[in-house]
Amino acid sequence: MEKKTFRDYLYLGITLVAVIATCILIGFGFQHWEGVAAFLSKLVAVTSPFIYGAVLAYLVSPAYNRVQEGVCRLFGSRTKKAGGRAVRTISKMIATIVSLVLVIAIVGSVVALILPQLIESIRKIYESLPQYWYNINDAIEQKLMNNPDLEQSVMTQLSNAYERFRLWGEDYLRGLDMSKITDLISQFSTGILGILVEIKNWLIGLIVMVYLLNLKETLSAQAKKVIYSIFSTKTANAIVEEFHYVDRVFGGFIVGKILDSVIIGILCFLLMTIFSMPYPMLLSAIIGVTNVIPFFGPFIGAIPTAILVLLVSPIKCLWFLGLILLLQQFDGNILGPKILGDSTGLPSFWVMFAIIFFGGFFGFVGMIIGVPLFAVIANLIKRVVHHWLKNKGLPVETDQYIHLNRIDEETGETISKKND
Repeated sequence: MEKKTFRDYLYLGITLVAVIATCILIGFGFQHWEGVAAFLSKLVAVTSPFIYGAVLAYLVSPAYNRVQEGVCRLFGSRTKKAGGRAVRTISKMIATIVSLVLVIAIVGSVVALILPQLIESIRKIYESLPQYWYNINDAIEQKLMNNPDLEQSVMTQLSNAYERFRLWGEDYLRGLDMSKITDLISQFSTGILGILVEIKNWLIGLIVMVYLLNLKETLSAQAKKVIYSIFSTKTANAIVEEFHYVDRVFGGFIVGKILDSVIIGILCFLLMTIFSMPYPMLLSAIIGVTNVIPFFGPFIGAIPTAILVLLVSPIKCLWFLGLILLLQQFDGNILGPKILGDSTGLPSFWVMFAIIFFGGFFGFVGMIIGVPLFAVIANLIKRVVHHWLKNKGLPVETDQYIHLNRIDEETGETISKKND
């Protein structure tokens, strides 16, 4: 009895120390937030190759696993023990090569097929800016030709705006001295250096991806050893099960969303080409990339692309908006559910909340990972709440709490507002 009491006090003391230490660390972090943020930025920059490699390995892992399993089935991994090891080694090597070829082929296709057309589209937009300005003026004149006073007022405002923009550009160029030119060259050089660093990080990330793909089973086993060595078997089982759930949610959602967006981008390009829309590759790339963002993605992509089409032709802009609406309806009601299913289980309200909340903190990346991350957090809270309710002998079904007025303290029976 004395041992048990002493152990209880010891655990309580350790818990109090841990809580106090955590509060001190949080307070220190808030007081020195700039230093903490700089440290975190530096940490992310240093570990970028490993982050990129881990992301690539996670995305390519389904293809790697399928190739490895296919090679094992083809050659038979259960013939002999030594033979089985040899087949598994060969299967890993073939799966690694296929994964590398897949990543390089996708990146090479994007660079070789999409990038030149994107650059060409942007160049045409720049060259056509004066014509767009003339089209806008002409359209306004046509619409307001029956109202000369309003036409004159609007055209005067447009002319003044154009003149102010032109004068601002001339003043800016005249005001350039050697210090400003040096700053511009420095910024340009920094941008080029940043691009080279990113390319280096992605190349190292490919090497990290190869290692992670071949070591993932070993790393997973080592992580489980650590978990089971620290926690009780029951708690460790719950932690491992939660990690399996995280893998299912993130894998199902992110990989599925990327596949869904690629298909939408291809379909958009076909539709833009069939209906002779301007800049089909640029429009399709924007629609495909923004479609990765749940809920808000279609709106984010449709606004800038519609403006580009509007500059060319208002009639084509209407056709474009109709095509995008049709495409998004197809994605939301047929393609998306077919690929994603109910991978997160979140209602629409919480999907919107997750995108806004995590997007506000982490930008574009937060808008993508926010939904599966919030689904994991919600599932963890749900499991903890259900565990506590079960320990108290209370119902866990949400329906029983909708019309709940109170719970009988002696029997634990739920009493609704109608029966009270």
